[in-house]
Amino acid sequence: MRTHIDTLLAVRNLGILAHVDAGKTTVTERILYATGTTHKRGEVHDGTTVTDFDPQERDRGITIFAAAVSCSWDGRRINLIDTPGHIDFADEVERSLRVLDGAIAVFDAVAGVEPQSESVWRQADRHGVPRIAFVNKLDRAGADLDRAVDSIRDRLHPAPLVVQLPIGAEDGFTGVVDLVRMRSLVWSDGQGTAVEGAVPEELREEAVRRRRLLEEAVAERHPAALEEFCDRETLCAETLAGALRDLTRSGDGVVVLCGSAYRNRGIEPLLDAVVAYLPSPLDVPAVRGVHEGTEQRRAADPEAPFAGLVFKVSASATGRLSYVRVYSGAVEKGDTVRDAGGGRTERVARILRVMADRHVQLDRAVAGDIVALAGVKSARAGATLCDPGAPLLLEPPAAAEPVVSVAVEARRGTDTGRLATALARLAEEDPSLVVHTDAETGQTVLSGMGELHLEVAVEKIRRAGGPEVGVGRPRVAHRETVVTGVRGFVFRHVKQDGGAGQFAHVVLDVQPLGAEPGGTGFEFRSAVVGGRVPQEYVRAVEAGCRDALAEGPLDGHPVTGLRVTLTDGSTHVRDSSDTAFRTAGRLGLRAALRACTAVLLEPVAEVTVTVPEDAVGGVLGDLAARRGRVAGSANRGGAAVLTATVPLAELFGYATRLRSRTQGRGTFTTRPAGYAPAPSR
Repeated sequence: MRTHIDTLLAVRNLGILAHVDAGKTTVTERILYATGTTHKRGEVHDGTTVTDFDPQERDRGITIFAAAVSCSWDGRRINLIDTPGHIDFADEVERSLRVLDGAIAVFDAVAGVEPQSESVWRQADRHGVPRIAFVNKLDRAGADLDRAVDSIRDRLHPAPLVVQLPIGAEDGFTGVVDLVRMRSLVWSDGQGTAVEGAVPEELREEAVRRRRLLEEAVAERHPAALEEFCDRETLCAETLAGALRDLTRSGDGVVVLCGSAYRNRGIEPLLDAVVAYLPSPLDVPAVRGVHEGTEQRRAADPEAPFAGLVFKVSASATGRLSYVRVYSGAVEKGDTVRDAGGGRTERVARILRVMADRHVQLDRAVAGDIVALAGVKSARAGATLCDPGAPLLLEPPAAAEPVVSVAVEARRGTDTGRLATALARLAEEDPSLVVHTDAETGQTVLSGMGELHLEVAVEKIRRAGGPEVGVGRPRVAHRETVVTGVRGFVFRHVKQDGGAGQFAHVVLDVQPLGAEPGGTGFEFRSAVVGGRVPQEYVRAVEAGCRDALAEGPLDGHPVTGLRVTLTDGSTHVRDSSDTAFRTAGRLGLRAALRACTAVLLEPVAEVTVTVPEDAVGGVLGDLAARRGRVAGSANRGGAAVLTATVPLAELFGYATRLRSRTQGRGTFTTRPAGYAPAPSR
């Protein structure tokens, strides 16, 4: 038992979070280099990084897909996930955070908190993931640690606990003063390790002042530290380190370190902080799940029944890998596991320790591990894999709602089947991609989190040897309705071509269903008296009228918002039939609609936009330019929430425009809100 505990205490599962271009991938590369996992420093601009191994990532110079790597430091195994920083790939971050115990939040020393930094920080808040902060790029012109820390405090609202003081500034940045142990760490060009020494004399007074501020901030928030501080008016290094660990894991404080990942300065202290302050699998609460409606908890115990969560799926023509966080128990090669949601059992063919696009085979994975399983064919991202004898369903990551759509089609008709297969594989790998066929327009529509997201998805099909794909704007499904109807419209259907003929006589009133155009639905009534049209023929007339709704008099769009009343008619003793009256209803209503005043309707959506208060004016102007009608506004948590009704056709490209106007901080949701008259053409 002691061995199991020691093993779990020696594991750290963490992610790297930041705004795009803050240096996440470079930090990851330097961690791999410092731990001896790699022997050459990978560079983003050279396309030689371990985690950005996808060709599109190397071409674009950004992280697109969350990549897992594993390394060791000071006797601890660190499972690390490098997450994307672009807002279009926020769902990759969401799924990763669901299985992580801690995170390193990377900030640019010049820019401070950037828009996507704020978004991923809020995501980590929702998951309760403890974080430490690393202020990167201190060697750049204009870098300022204090200004970056102020932006963290003001925009993210944690209690930043700065444990380092830079030595030198901008190009002259050479090292840091460790305020916990009051020592200096200096890196020389060309050397990978720091030289430890005393605090430089010229920085001693400033270091003492900042150490005092750190002690006071910690004592305010930690009872044991407060007691020692009151007794001795200072904190020893051990007490301070222990208090920083407690505050980090509770979320009451965020330890802030600094450095320059590109120049390989500050990485070893960052790794020491990961080991010292971020939690192991034993330090986080037992995972919660349900079985037959009853909540259960599973501790991180290798002897408990197996339970793991699939947070990522990699599906390719050569095989399928399911990336799993093992929460309890153990799984061995050849074991049978159960997909708790799908109800299927699967056999684990291989267990792999992940190193980005490279893998090391394992015989066994235990609680606390993050591994890839081969052979699990049915599990999707968010699925729970468990011991068949001890079922448990874990809460899956929240699925993001797509905000942007494009129409896709194979350029060659013979490739339609291949395109459907490729799109299904994309949706399997990335749950934030949704594929559906519009029943009215016949288009295949691909929806995602942003225009870059969809561009990457389509490019992935091409690079995987898939069919050539054409991309265009989705067509919106218009409707037609009447604004001025007709009364007493007479229609006779008479057909005589030998044998039994067809005869049906109907009189129709056609009126709008509601007072305002844009209502939906169809209503049919009968006001026939004296049995002039038998009831069975009335039903046939209604069926014929419904047939006529498929094509309107303007552009052939479906007709809605209509009330039709059958007021009179007559029959023939031999030639009247259900077929004749159904035909009369269809042709009669079509003729009546041509006599009405009709309008074209376009679909509209109710849009809820959440933006910073300083961006409200620009967002309102943009909504007005999109023919939006603002219905209300409210303040919520320091942000403005606007509600408007906007034509669906005007929302194509809105996600990109909103992000541009709000520096990436604006979000919006939509829901269908019916139809409204379209402007005349």
